[in-house]
Amino acid sequence: MCADPEVMRYFPTVQTRDESMVMAKRCQDLIATHGWGPWAAEEKQTGNFIGFIGLHIPSMALPFSPCVEIAWRLATSYWGKGLASEAASAVLDVGFGQINLAEIVSFTALPNLKSQAVMQRIGMQRLYSFEHPNVPIGSPLRTHILFSIAQQHWLKNNDPNKSMSTHSSSQ
Repeated sequence: MCADPEVMRYFPTVQTRDESMVMAKRCQDLIATHGWGPWAAEEKQTGNFIGFIGLHIPSMALPFSPCVEIAWRLATSYWGKGLASEAASAVLDVGFGQINLAEIVSFTALPNLKSQAVMQRIGMQRLYSFEHPNVPIGSPLRTHILFSIAQQHWLKNNDPNKSMSTHSSSQ
């Protein structure tokens, strides 16, 4: 999935299989450490791996650090089916209802309108743009947009007792 140029369109580069395996190991380590992190996502009907979605603590210094972000990446064959929004809502339920986070952020490259639309559908508010420190200067992907949602806002508008099926294994 991370070697697919379309999936990685808004990232500086695609990933090799080895780089993807390193990322999967980091996700497993985050889950082992915190009890949560980026989870492997499966299609309900088939159990097929479709990508990942979950909570993450960015390691790089960002203008809004420290923070917990919600992030997702799905294989292209699963785009446009509402899966990212459905799964992201379930992750917010976990973040606010079970982990008791005060705020969750999300960010993406400014041209990534599809991810921004997911952020808006799940109730996040667009805050401001910033220059991502891990994207090369001069890259059209360097400017990112930050979205945020507060626990108070989420709990007022959603039922945190919905269940979510998560898996700590990565594929």
